[in-house]
Amino acid sequence: MPATPRRILGIDPSLRATGLAVIETTGARATVTRRATVRIPAAWPHSRALLRLRQAVEACLAEETPAAAAIESPFFSRNARTALALGEARGVIIAACAAAGVPVFEYAPRAVKRAVTGRGAAPKEQVQRMIRALTGYEGEATEDETDAIAAALCHAHRRAGDAGREV
Repeated sequence: MPATPRRILGIDPSLRATGLAVIETTGARATVTRRATVRIPAAWPHSRALLRLRQAVEACLAEETPAAAAIESPFFSRNARTALALGEARGVIIAACAAAGVPVFEYAPRAVKRAVTGRGAAPKEQVQRMIRALTGYEGEATEDETDAIAAALCHAHRRAGDAGREV
């Protein structure tokens, strides 16, 4: 009996440039079905930026109907304002997924890199090369989109006992 395809939304959160990517897995095979960077002008008021981000995530969820979402956990920032804005963006994203009934799993950036390359400290170029090798993806992707694809692959490749934390 053939394996049932499963869609996973990967998210690289940010207030001004959020990466979104959907992969479809069938058995051990994964293909990128959607990728986008949600760019929000710095001149926009914070509330408008959060609304635009929510709308973009909701549209992606409605069109792609993923079974799960994988999001990178926040890194530690020395700038409190940056950390707060990232937290608010993550909150909007997680709430949009919850409203759509899509469970969200959180992975540390090092865990995402390790799942894709075998090394938690892999450079971005190595992550990009491995994404191409693992998915056959030929197009150009922004760093935000690459990170989102990597998060989705991390969730797809997780092993029992190595699952991300559901948020």
